[in-house]
This record gives sequence, structure tokens and C-alpha cells, in this order.
Amino acid sequence: MDDLSRRSFIKKSSIITAGIGAATILPSAVWGAKVKPSDKVNVAIIGCRSKGFGILKDHLNYEDTNCVAMCDVDKNILDERAAEIKKTYGDDPKLYSDFRKMLEQKDIDVCIVGTPDHWHCLNTVYSLQAGKDVYVEKPMANTIEECNIMTDAANYYNGIVQVGQQQRSNSIFIDVMKLVKSGTIGSLRKVNMWANFNYGLGATPAMDEPVPDGVDYNMWLGPAPKRPFNRNHFHGSWRHFWNYGGGMFSDWGVHLIDMGLWVKDQVKAPSEVLTFAINNSSFEKKRDTFDTMTAMFPTKDYVINYEMVAGVQEGPYDLMYGVAFIGDKATIKANRNSYELIPEWDGEKKIHMAEAKKVESGKESHSEHVRNFIDCVKTRKTPACPPEVGRAAALHVHAANISARIGEPYLIWDDKNNRFSNSERANSFIVPEYRAPWTLPKIG
Repeated sequence: MDDLSRRSFIKKSSIITAGIGAATILPSAVWGAKVKPSDKVNVAIIGCRSKGFGILKDHLNYEDTNCVAMCDVDKNILDERAAEIKKTYGDDPKLYSDFRKMLEQKDIDVCIVGTPDHWHCLNTVYSLQAGKDVYVEKPMANTIEECNIMTDAANYYNGIVQVGQQQRSNSIFIDVMKLVKSGTIGSLRKVNMWANFNYGLGATPAMDEPVPDGVDYNMWLGPAPKRPFNRNHFHGSWRHFWNYGGGMFSDWGVHLIDMGLWVKDQVKAPSEVLTFAINNSSFEKKRDTFDTMTAMFPTKDYVINYEMVAGVQEGPYDLMYGVAFIGDKATIKANRNSYELIPEWDGEKKIHMAEAKKVESGKESHSEHVRNFIDCVKTRKTPACPPEVGRAAALHVHAANISARIGEPYLIWDDKNNRFSNSERANSFIVPEYRAPWTLPKIG
């Protein structure tokens, strides 16, 4: 089997496995169809190790894409991933260690940003300035101001930007939103969400050590403060340190809080947040972030409540993570795989609805989220999770993390003036201080 035939077979198999119907994809992507070179989207990636690489493969499993460039500061990862792309899909992308050089490549249509959170803003804005559309992993950015800049850049440069909050393309949550918005559970009173995972504890402590061969560590740090190399701060573990990420609270929080916003079609920052955070697990781990947190976000009509406990993997309804939409007639509990409608009882012990409902047909929806992005790149329509949506979810977790870091449990956010109205200490966390020679990108 030659490369082209193998690639076609792989893509057809992936689409079948994903269970994607013809109604959800462009005709040019239906397996068995031939795609003209002029109809294909040329994809590049910045950050090839983990989630970003998975998103790249989700792109390439569709017939109307090519991989034309890959960039990573770890040559070992870059070479390994490039070899896999060539073997599996038959593409032979150009390889780079500096994303700025890659963006000079004229035939790139789309950039996937799979780097640590502290790089998202620079990667995204530079890509937009170079005329590329962007699929950026979540959380959208590592600070409030970076989220603002990215949103402004997408609008100014007329770029299509999809934030990787793929639950916006998940069939289970799409159905749940329809049920709640139609009044099935009565008046929505509260949205509870939770995430309990072992990985949120952080990494096993390790000593500083020499930079591994093939790694441009200075470039990996980028705008973050200079510090000696430590594997705890590098591949996979970086998200537990404030300079690079927001811990499990941020990592899962944007997915779950986004559901609490979507249910009322809210695309705005929190007006206030009440936070409790502590590190009280008995495990010896290395991290800056918290292992136990609760944050409450009051809104006009209902309240959003998010709880996170790292190091345990049990939660409400026997789910490690999930969302409960609580109405006065019923509650819907949901995660990416299933939902259940649980009716309440009235004063006469009569059930409010004829019967409960349980659906277990869901799955991860990265592929659908990518398909939506590719379609929007072609049609120039707004994607499922545009920057405004990504910003709203990110500002919720950032506000809570800032509250926890400064030990002030109640913060009021003034979105119009981009500041906390009741804490100058909190305001010092809004705009990051970039390490020279990097600077916050300018729009225009």
C-alpha cells in the first residue's frame, strides 16, 4: 500500500471509528471522496509532544488537510513526531525549532498551538499577524491580559480562532443544553461541577539538572522567568507552576465552568468570585498550585460552583468529573460520556415528569471540534468556541486562582476597566511581566 492509499485508509477508518455522520462534515471530507489540492487546508503545529500532537492527528484524519510544518523546542520529540506523521499520513512537513521562522512559511493556512499556557498568547498573536488561522489549546492563556490581547487580535486580524474547549462540540452536552434551555428541568437554580484526578497533585520532587541534549530550554522558558532546568517544570508537569499554568483548577476548570456559562449563553467574565484553596494532601509532591479548591461565581439568576480535589478519583454521582444542572423540577448530571435526567417530587409525592431519562452515547469530541474548526476556516463562520468564549471561561479560573494566591477569598471584577475593584494586590496579577527580549504582543 503506497503512502497516499494508506493515508486515505487511515482517515476513512478514523472517521468511521469516531462515529461522525455525513451531516457533521463537509462533503469533501466524506470518505471515498477525492479532495482537490486547492481545497485542502495546510496545517502546522507549535508544540508537538502531547495534546497538540493529538489535535494534529485529529486534523489529518480528514482528507481535506495536509501537515506542512512542525515546530518544537525539543528536537527529540520533533523528530519522533515528524517520523510518525510521515509513516502514518504520508506527509513530509518542514521542521523548525523557532515558531517565528515557521510562520514565514507561506503555504501554512492553520497553526495548532499545543505549547504550555504561558506561550499561548505569543504563538496565537504572531500566527494571526502572519495571516494564519489558529486552533489554540485551553486554557486560552495563562493570564487575564493575555486573554484580552488574543481576543482583540482575532478580531483585528479577522482570524478564525478555535479554543480547545471541545465540550462545545460534544453531543452529550449539546443535548443537555437543549434540555435545560427548553425548560425541561424548570428554572435553573445552580450549576455544580467537580474534578477529582490524581495528576493534580503535581510531580515527584526532583533535583535541578543539566538541560537534556536536543532541548532549547531558553526558548521553552520564553517569556517566563529564567530558572535552572528541572524535569518537574518541563514536559507534562509544567502546569503545576504559576509561571506556566494554573494547575488542575485551571486545566479542568475551563471545560467545566464553560458548561455553566453556555447553559445561559453567557460570554462574559465573572462579576465576583468566592474562593477557598489549600494544599492539604498527605503526598509529597512538587507544585505551586493548589490541590484542594472551591470557587463560587454568583450570577443574576443562578450560581456556578466548582470544586476540585487532586489526589482522589471519586466524586458526586460516582463520577470523577462532571456537571450537575439543578432546576426546581429536575437535575441533569452529565459528563462527556453520558447524562441522566433525575426528576424532583412535588408536595403530593407525584413525580414532576413522566419518567427519568438516561443517555450513554457520548465520547471525547476532539475530532468533532477540529472538524468544526476546519469547516469555519473554509467558510469564515464563527467556530464553536471562539476567543470570546475561551476568554470568559479562562477569566473565571484566573480570578479564582488569583484570589487563592493572595489569600483574599472575595474579589469583585470590573470587566469594563479590566481590574479588580476591591483589591490592588489582585490587580498586580492581571498583566504578566515578560522576560526580555520577549514583550506582550501589540495589536495593529
